[in-house]
Amino acid sequence: MCNLRTRNIYIEQSLASLIHAYFKLTKFRLTSTVAFSSGMGYILAERGKVDWLNLLLFLAGGFCITVSANIINQIIERDSDKLMNRTSSRPLPMGTISLKQAILASAFFLILGIFILGYFSTLNALILSLISLVLYSFVYTPLKKISPISVFIGAFPGAFPPMIGWLAVTGEYGWEPGVLFAIQFFWQFPHFWAIAWVLDDEYKKAGIKMLPTQEGRNKRTATIIMMYTLCLLPLGFLPFMFGMSGITSAYIALACGTLFFLQTVYLWRECTVKSALMLMFGSFLYLPVVQIAFVLDKIQ
Repeated sequence: MCNLRTRNIYIEQSLASLIHAYFKLTKFRLTSTVAFSSGMGYILAERGKVDWLNLLLFLAGGFCITVSANIINQIIERDSDKLMNRTSSRPLPMGTISLKQAILASAFFLILGIFILGYFSTLNALILSLISLVLYSFVYTPLKKISPISVFIGAFPGAFPPMIGWLAVTGEYGWEPGVLFAIQFFWQFPHFWAIAWVLDDEYKKAGIKMLPTQEGRNKRTATIIMMYTLCLLPLGFLPFMFGMSGITSAYIALACGTLFFLQTVYLWRECTVKSALMLMFGSFLYLPVVQIAFVLDKIQ
């Protein structure tokens, strides 16, 4: 009786560990931010009259395809991940999930995502989602070890989500989804480079090249970060100019962009990991605050 109870406890613990490992494999926080951004594009395209069931189905499909891309990323980087403290506890480096299991999981989520988006969304939204997966998984990921140009390439799939959300409603390209893409595209650079500055030592161990200059953490790098962040100031007014949102959100975007830019000025002055960490957290706040402002200003 005791042995049976012990065995059952062991099975339960093993099952719980496996579920937790698969959960980590999804990169849930990153995937959720991608889904959130695409949802903002969807709601803006609906112009205040949101079909919440279709929105949830669209988010589910996009979530699945993003999970598939994230798993492919971890498959490709499994050896590099072993070399960095931040990633060494991921399921593949730890061996809690095998390579075969990861491939099957990625294929499952990809097929499920294609089915959901193909049935409940538009063809253009599905096509752009698959293009995003290919660019992120098979172009950006291997380029990280070759050249800092990877950040530029990675900025495209990173900026597609709100555009995909817009396409899921309208099915058509145009200036409006282009505006949403442009804001998120230029946001990617200070966001990625702030992370790369903080984790530069870790990245060097794994042979990953992310910062835009060979010198790494210096004023030249900080200047480049400032230049890209400065572009967000005029871009924040474009949704108002194209009738996608109101003037209030434009001023909120301007205020957030100004604070974001001032953080890059602080990075330029200090050139420290602490100032880069502040910029990194600032980047995490800027995008959702601005996108929520656009949405709320439109639906009021």
